[in-house]
Amino acid sequence: MTDRPQYRSDSQRRAIQRLALSFVALVIVAILLMGLWQSWKSYNLIISEAESNSANLARSAAQHAEDAIKELESFSAGMVERLEGYGLANIEKERMRRLFKNQATIMTQIHGVFVYDKDGNWIVTDKDAIPANANNSDREYFIYHKVNGNDRSMHIGPVIKSRSTGDLVIPVSRRINNPDGSFAGVFLATIRVDYFTKFYEGFRLDKQGIFVIALRDGTVLARRPFDEKVIGTSLAKGQIYTKHLPYAPSGTAHITSIVDKVERINSYKQLDRYPIVVQAGLSKRAMLEPWYQDVYRTAIIISIVILAMLAFGIILIRQIRFGFVIEKELTQAHAALEQMALQDGLTGLANRRQLDAVLPVEISRAKRTKTPLGLIMLDIDYFKRYNDLYGHPAGDQCIKAVSEAVKGAIRRAGDLAARYGGEEITVLLPGADEVGTYKVAEQISAAVRKLSIRHEGSDTGYVTLSAGIYTYVPETMDMTADSLVKAADEALYLAKEWGRNRVHPSICVL
Repeated sequence: MTDRPQYRSDSQRRAIQRLALSFVALVIVAILLMGLWQSWKSYNLIISEAESNSANLARSAAQHAEDAIKELESFSAGMVERLEGYGLANIEKERMRRLFKNQATIMTQIHGVFVYDKDGNWIVTDKDAIPANANNSDREYFIYHKVNGNDRSMHIGPVIKSRSTGDLVIPVSRRINNPDGSFAGVFLATIRVDYFTKFYEGFRLDKQGIFVIALRDGTVLARRPFDEKVIGTSLAKGQIYTKHLPYAPSGTAHITSIVDKVERINSYKQLDRYPIVVQAGLSKRAMLEPWYQDVYRTAIIISIVILAMLAFGIILIRQIRFGFVIEKELTQAHAALEQMALQDGLTGLANRRQLDAVLPVEISRAKRTKTPLGLIMLDIDYFKRYNDLYGHPAGDQCIKAVSEAVKGAIRRAGDLAARYGGEEITVLLPGADEVGTYKVAEQISAAVRKLSIRHEGSDTGYVTLSAGIYTYVPETMDMTADSLVKAADEALYLAKEWGRNRVHPSICVL
């Protein structure tokens, strides 16, 4: 009758303690979730704004490129019509040169205007002079128009280096026909690459932000930041051209550049009328830099709040636990006494009392689960001689060293090593079959031999063990704790009779 109120009081105190811990944990989790939610929300907002900004930049750059090319389309169409009407042999070259030069002044994107005959020779240009023997029949655009007779549209070619100035230019050309439809020559207007790069320099981008103009096949025409090595290279294997452009003429994607390996929020747009793709990319890391700083500050604030909550929780729990102090000390003292009662004071192994308590339980479990139970009986060879030669204190040290070797050789949580009496040690191995028990016994014997403890009273000159093993197999026999110990002890006796320093019975382990 006196124990039940105490039991209820302990239960209530533990419930209060759990409630306090739950409250503190709940508050901390709520603070963390709030911080994470706020950070995730701001992250999505920044990414959304960056995607919107990159899309606007791509549209702006695409509109700029389209306007520049559209002007050239209109100009080139009118010039080709006039040249075909007059015939290349009948044009007034000086008048045409002044017209070209005036047009190049008005249309700032123009680098040069040229007319070539069917053999690629220069007929007229906006330049003040035509180089001697100038011929462009080897150029991509010239070959294209010469071969494709049915294509009267404007052709935009890859970037080339101007033979008149050495500048990088984008060729925009049209085919000129004779009245009978045969090839008469090519009209060419070139766009300065730096026309686009200078325009892009007016945008405030992060250090790793980019603008790219490329042909539909991925050939780079212009890029900011400018790198001449990149001009003319292909982006055809990039994610924009492989995963996005084939399915949508414009869009935004998070990609890692194949040029500089920078991850960007990249928007692209293919021009409606021309085989040109414009990209604008913002460095994802640069866009998230302010977010990282906010997260860092938020983390510091949350950490301070959590530390304050933890301090509050510690104080609260200490107050709750105050009533348990005496009881806990008494419980620990009781547990220590119980442990002492079940543990051998010299070796730290389990004692005979603990073995006697555990062995029937393990036999019952082996029967229930139908698993084997191994038992090893160990005895230090010629231990009486050892005591006689070196004294009892040295004998105690020898037993302690051997016990440590035994503990080091058994690693499973369920295994139990117990000092059976004097120099005898018993090892209980739940679930170990005959081979497994033999292996453990051999490992223990080897571990003791490895200690190389000097023993002049032994035939070997150092301390060794004799071991007797027995494995209880529930499916084939029925045993009690006494009979199992007796069987292992008999095996130990035979090991001693047959020369010591051995495990009996011996088993061949492949």
